[in-house]
Amino acid sequence: MTSLLPAVASRLFVHTRLASAHPLDGAYASLVRGRSMDFEDLRDYQFGDDVRDVDWKATARHGELLVKRSRARRMHSVVFAVDTGLDMASLSPDERPKSELAILAVGAIGLLSHRHGDDLSMILADEGGSRRLPARRSEGALELALREIRDRTADTRAASDRAALLAAIVSTVKRRSIVVVVAGEAPLDEREEKLLRRLQAQHDVVWVSVRDADPVVPRGAVDARTRWVVPAHLRGNKNVLAEIAEQRRRDDAARDGLLDSLEVSHVELAHADTAVPQVLRMLARRPRVRGS
Repeated sequence: MTSLLPAVASRLFVHTRLASAHPLDGAYASLVRGRSMDFEDLRDYQFGDDVRDVDWKATARHGELLVKRSRARRMHSVVFAVDTGLDMASLSPDERPKSELAILAVGAIGLLSHRHGDDLSMILADEGGSRRLPARRSEGALELALREIRDRTADTRAASDRAALLAAIVSTVKRRSIVVVVAGEAPLDEREEKLLRRLQAQHDVVWVSVRDADPVVPRGAVDARTRWVVPAHLRGNKNVLAEIAEQRRRDDAARDGLLDSLEVSHVELAHADTAVPQVLRMLARRPRVRGS
């Protein structure tokens, strides 16, 4: 069976310089005194420093007390919550399954978080129910999680249920976590908004929207859920295309406005070739958190 992670990694490391930083904190760099951390550099001894932090060999060489500084490694619990219903089995604008964009997003963030040593777990949900994969810290576990996204969306007959996905996070994720939601492009309804507000109050939420293909392309389209075929006279119709574009603009503005108001980092993906760079730009825009 073809592995999914190498394809993600090949796209990721062409673009990223976040190899030594935490991708979800936005280039974490906290320098602290202490042990059991990564050595950073030396500095002059100051009153109040712990004598156990003195580097005696360096002190002997330089003739003055020098103290080790370390870089704190702040581990996180990262939970990926992915819609695996029929919405994600449909096509994106580049005429590839939307689940492929979900895999690229989860794989890219997952690989960067794995480098930081974070716990990674996953919740998959649709109208038929939800499943949570246990937290792991290995690339093998991430590979299996990506396969779960692919296989579940390929075999699904259940409709997407974004509210059920958010409710599954609320009911199963009790420890404060970074929650990465991957779902369709539609604006949030009242129930979804209520659940998202509750999540954001407890967790740090990142939202990844996956865009739908144009429904009235000249060669025709079929609704993934109802199997309704777009009538031939609507295909490529400029007026219909303009109306759809305007409605999408309003829907995008409503969704993004809500996410901005809740300070939820978000990105919309439409093409496999640009998905990873877009995810990285979104991560780079996140607030930088620095220690003293």
